[in-house]
Amino acid sequence: MATAARVVKTNIDFFRLQWITFGLSAFLIAASFVCFLTLGFNFGIDFKGGTTIRTESSQPVDVGAYRQALEGLGLGDVTITEVFDPTFAADQHVAQVRIAAQEGQEAVTQDTIAQVEDALRGVDQQVTFPAVESVGPKVSGELIRTAFLSVAGACLGIGLYIWMRFEWQYSLGTIVALLHDVIVTAGIFSLFQLKFDLTIVAALLTILGYSVNDTVVVFDRLRENLLKYKTMPLRDVMNLSVNETLGRTLVTSGTTLLALIPLLIFGGDVIRGFIFAMTFGVFVGTYSSVYVAKNIVLWIGLPRGEKAKKASRNEFADIDA
Repeated sequence: MATAARVVKTNIDFFRLQWITFGLSAFLIAASFVCFLTLGFNFGIDFKGGTTIRTESSQPVDVGAYRQALEGLGLGDVTITEVFDPTFAADQHVAQVRIAAQEGQEAVTQDTIAQVEDALRGVDQQVTFPAVESVGPKVSGELIRTAFLSVAGACLGIGLYIWMRFEWQYSLGTIVALLHDVIVTAGIFSLFQLKFDLTIVAALLTILGYSVNDTVVVFDRLRENLLKYKTMPLRDVMNLSVNETLGRTLVTSGTTLLALIPLLIFGGDVIRGFIFAMTFGVFVGTYSSVYVAKNIVLWIGLPRGEKAKKASRNEFADIDA
C-alpha cells in the first residue's frame, strides 16, 4: 500500500477555495439541524419502542390487504412496508409490520402478536414469520440517551488523545471535523427518513474511528514538516503535508469502498443501513480530514521554530500514528 501511495504525487492548493469548501460544510451542518428539527428521525424499534414482525411468503405482498386485515385489531400506529433486495429469490417476498407500543404497555403482548399473525395468514396461507423484535418504550428511551452519550464520549476521548499526541490546536480541529462527520451523516438519514437504529449508531462510531485515522496521518506529517520547513508559511506547509499524504488517503479510501460497495448492493436489507452509513462516512470523513480539520488549525495558528520543538516534546509525541 505504501508503494502505491507514493505513485500519487500532487501539488494541489487545498486552500484556494477554502471559503467555499468550509462554507459548504457549514451549510450542510445547518441543513442537518433543520432536518433534525423539522423531519426528525425514522427511529427503528430500538429507539421508538414497539414490535417489528418480519413476514416472508412465496406470494407477492399486498400491502393494502395486510393493512385491511389488521384494521379491526385496534393496534394504533401500524406501518407495513415491503422489503426489496436483489439477493431475494424470484418467489421470495418479504415485508415488515411495525406496531408501536400500546398505551400503558411496555411492549406488544404475545397474544397481540398471535392475533396479527393469524390475521395475516387469513390474507396469505403461505406467509411465515421468521423474525419478531420487541422493545419497550422505557428501554428505547434509555437506548437513545446511551447512543448519544457513546458518540459524544467517543468524540471527547479522541479529542483528548489528539491533545496528548499533538497539541490542543490539533485537538480542536479534530473534534470539529468529527462532529461535522456525525452531524452530516445523521442529517442524510433524517432527510431521506432512512431507518435509524442501533446499527446506525455503531456505524457512526466506526466513522469516527475511520475519520480520525486519516486526520492523524495528515497531522503527523504536518508536525514533521513544521520542524523541517521552519520559514515556510503555515498555509504552504499544510498544503505540502496534505499533498504528501493524499496518495495514502486515496488508496485507503479506495480499498475500503471496494469492500463496502458490494455489501451495499448485495449484502441484504438487514445490514444495508449500516453499510450505507459507512460508505457515506468514508466520503465525508475524507473530506473533513482535508477541508475541515486543517482549516480550523490554520485559523487558530501553530507554534513555529523553537516553540514547535518544545511543543512536540512530550511523552506521547514519539508514538507511531
